[in-house]
Amino acid sequence: MRWKTSATAVYNLSYHLIWCPKYRRPVLVGEIADRLDELLKQKAKELEIEIVETNIMSDHVHLFVKTKPIYAPQFVVGQLKGYTSRLLRQEFGSLRSRLPTLWTRSYYVDSVGKLNEYTIRKYIEEQKGK
Repeated sequence: MRWKTSATAVYNLSYHLIWCPKYRRPVLVGEIADRLDELLKQKAKELEIEIVETNIMSDHVHLFVKTKPIYAPQFVVGQLKGYTSRLLRQEFGSLRSRLPTLWTRSYYVDSVGKLNEYTIRKYIEEQKGK
């Protein structure tokens, strides 16, 4: 279903998120990558965020997520990065010895929607005469 609803809103919020390990080190491989995927799904379920697509590369993570309007993108990224960093560093000692923190402080976010910018601008412009 394209839209979701809450008590006060009808919404369709999707984001493409990307972030990297500190120093862009290629540490997201093998068991670490598998565990990262599990942890992302766990935290997303807890927050009621839908992960539509995941691609864990050795030196960065791509996520396509659908979220609630009460969550700002930086909140979603912060929750996912914080949760996964804490648990992965507890479970894999190599991550503690090779990196001062697992993730960089930065991230990339892009909004994704069914309608493009041109269509939305045209629709809003057409509303002026009504």
